[in-house]
Amino acid sequence: MPAGRGAGTRPRSPVGLSWAVTALLGCVVASDLFVIGAGLHLRSLWEEVAADETLNIYAGPGLRAQELHDLAGTVQTAAFLATAVLFIVWFHRTRRNAEIFEAGVQRMGPGWAVGGWFVPVANLWFPYRVAAGIWEASVRPHPDGGWRTVPKTVLNLWWGGWVVSLLASRIAVGQWNRAREPQQIADAAALVAAADALDLVAAVLAVLFVRTVTRMQGERAAHGPAPAPALSGAHR
Repeated sequence: MPAGRGAGTRPRSPVGLSWAVTALLGCVVASDLFVIGAGLHLRSLWEEVAADETLNIYAGPGLRAQELHDLAGTVQTAAFLATAVLFIVWFHRTRRNAEIFEAGVQRMGPGWAVGGWFVPVANLWFPYRVAAGIWEASVRPHPDGGWRTVPKTVLNLWWGGWVVSLLASRIAVGQWNRAREPQQIADAAALVAAADALDLVAAVLAVLFVRTVTRMQGERAAHGPAPAPALSGAHR
């Protein structure tokens, strides 16, 4: 089966990249825990201010809590950006490999493995379409060369977790930016902490997705060339 335009003739191992992405996702989880703890502590102080408006949140423990929360947010952002860059590199490599394994099941070109993340609104769907093609192409065929499928449970959980986390974060940040009164700020801080908890879950699911796809591609590459088009089509 001919490879897609710009694809090589042999797959490149994503193993090294997958371990690096996994390590950075671990940093994301740690930063999420950091910012959740700092956020909940800050929320408790704002609730005290809401109950007793004579307290000054901008001095003493309140000021230190604000500074800690700001630091946690900076660490979280840095961890997310570093992870996003390396994840996209890994994602693009696995998409290139998928073109070699089984070009016929690819719904979008390799460039969308990068560009799809940056298109407003469409980034809630395009990367999933790319990932679905990667998943299907990475499945090791039957010993007789026949086509087989593997449930996309891991893929769907990862993508669902990512989308829910992204939407929850946007809602939480919007409420935080609109909050003015102490109780409003305390409520917004709780919502932000909940969104950060969802981000943590999404990061864990991303680890599962990365490790699963990497393992599948290793097995697929070891199996040898893709079956002939006629045989592949007969088993779909």
